[in-house]
Amino acid sequence: MTNPTLPSLDPAAALLPESKSVLYLGAVCLVASIGGLLFGFDTAVISGTVTSVKAQYLLSDLQEGWFGSSALVGCILGAAVAGLISDRFGRKPALLASALFFLLSALVAAVAPDFNWLVWGRIIGGLGVGIASVAAPMYISEFSPPGIRGRLVAFYQLSIVVGILVAYLSNWLLNGFATGHPEAFAGTGWFHRIMIAEVWRAMFGVGVVPAVAFLGLLLVMPESPRWLIKEGHLDAAFTILSRIEGASVAQKDMAEISQAEKEEGGTLRELFKPGLRVALLVGLGLSVFGQLSGVNIVVYYGPRILTGAAFSAAVALQCQVVLGLVNLLFTLVAIWKVDSWGRRPLLIWGMAVVSLSIGATAVLYYVKAPALAIVAMLCVYVACLAISICGVIWVLTSEIFPNRVRGRAVSICIFANWGTNWLSAFLFPWYVEKFGLASGFASFAVICAGATLFFYYLVPETKGKSLEEIEKHWLRKGHR
Repeated sequence: MTNPTLPSLDPAAALLPESKSVLYLGAVCLVASIGGLLFGFDTAVISGTVTSVKAQYLLSDLQEGWFGSSALVGCILGAAVAGLISDRFGRKPALLASALFFLLSALVAAVAPDFNWLVWGRIIGGLGVGIASVAAPMYISEFSPPGIRGRLVAFYQLSIVVGILVAYLSNWLLNGFATGHPEAFAGTGWFHRIMIAEVWRAMFGVGVVPAVAFLGLLLVMPESPRWLIKEGHLDAAFTILSRIEGASVAQKDMAEISQAEKEEGGTLRELFKPGLRVALLVGLGLSVFGQLSGVNIVVYYGPRILTGAAFSAAVALQCQVVLGLVNLLFTLVAIWKVDSWGRRPLLIWGMAVVSLSIGATAVLYYVKAPALAIVAMLCVYVACLAISICGVIWVLTSEIFPNRVRGRAVSICIFANWGTNWLSAFLFPWYVEKFGLASGFASFAVICAGATLFFYYLVPETKGKSLEEIEKHWLRKGHR
């Protein structure tokens, strides 16, 4: 790309009041984070439906695994194309595509005439999740000033957690309504079928509401300023940056970003050069270890895990709400501290305790400890996951790559994320049936211990650095 002349300082932009720029930045990040809420809802809503769907369609263990993991096939495909869409057409079109997929998925799953249609609905939703998981944190990162970027991108993780909690709560409330009011919507019509006889349909259908809100709000959101600079739309980018940080800082940022653009080749081969290939390895490690920590197994199969601890199905759903609240609380801690404590301490120390707590959970299952003791240890496990890798993964993955290949590089990492997620979710019911829950959790403990060492030796601290300064770190590392 040529380096066109930067726009002159815009006096009107310089006069923008600070409160307005803060509100503008907050509104942009809030809307993008709704993609995280839908991400969390779509991945967690499955947990309340597995038992009913398995009974209704007489699924085998492998079919149950396919149902539980089918959305992840869409996630893999969505992540694979998200980078290309984001780099070629912009971050905003990618987010709009994800919103459409979320909406279509909720509608198809709610009215699916058979199991195959239900699976297709889940795959469509996975496409939305896969695209949003690449585009949304990247979009937020490219708007955010260095000093608060960690907090703003971590806010996306908070939205995921809120989405998970909303799914748990709506599943629990809808199940309670269906079992407590079997006479409601009497007859054989669709309302009775969706709300009472096959309440899992209503659980999926709730997703229509946030999907419509996300789609509508995105229509009035701006494009990422860094993508605009990459494409040569300097005036539009300068206007956006001025509203975020003021005109003088925007002018400095424009010069820095444009200079970085001149130095980058803009191809994926850049990622295999000395220095940047370490960045790629870090991104892939975050993605793979993040999924092999067992975090989404608890999300997808929580009721099954808890009934394995001798809880009834109804109590298991309530306990899952408790786990969701713990997840939310400690995600707030991660957001509070990610820019002051830094990414690296949260990641390393948190994952060390994750390894110990999931190992202890395995022992408790093995000795058939009281159910409340198992739930308490699972709460410790979820809390440490929330404050460590779950709170940091989206921040680091969205900030460690050069601007011109950021979309495709993040896409590669998230593709690995969802591929690992799918494999673990698909095999988990079979693995537990064959080896038991204790062995499953013990396997996760060993993997988390290895992940802690990986992060200790390879992950740098990035707090307080601009995206261009982080890129220079990798380039300096490659010249040593």
